Amino acid sequence: MNMSNTEQTLSIIKPDAVERNLDNEIKEMFKNKGFSIVKEKKIQIEKSEAEKFYKVHETKPFYNDLCAYLSSGPIVVMTLEKENAVLGNRELMGATNPNDAEEGTIRKRYGISIDKNSVHGSDSVENAKIEIDFFFKD
Repeated sequence: MNMSNTEQTLSIIKPDAVERNLDNEIKEMFKNKGFSIVKEKKIQIEKSEAEKFYKVHETKPFYNDLCAYLSSGPIVVMTLEKENAVLGNRELMGATNPNDAEEGTIRKRYGISIDKNSVHGSDSVENAKIEIDFFFKD
């Protein structure tokens, strides 16, 4: 079998989902879609770390709220792996706004609002590598 399209992507189960104890249900959704969870840990990050993580968004109006939110409670960070993992993860997450997300997506099922949308996923193979290194630097 040609494994050339096997990719890794970063997934974060955000504070709103962790505080509702949805982490295992969300992990099951990933596994059902053929993802392997290669690494995972539950952590709480400082706002300064969230600011570094979301640096690409620092000019956007929602940046400060986003950083405050990601650091507001425990999160679960995971490295997911499968063929075309980046795209597959984005499809499974659904649209940023849960109201626009398709049925069967994580955000449609669990997202509360455009901010509290339960999950983060890398948007490209390049960013996936950067984001995985951010949390899982050995």
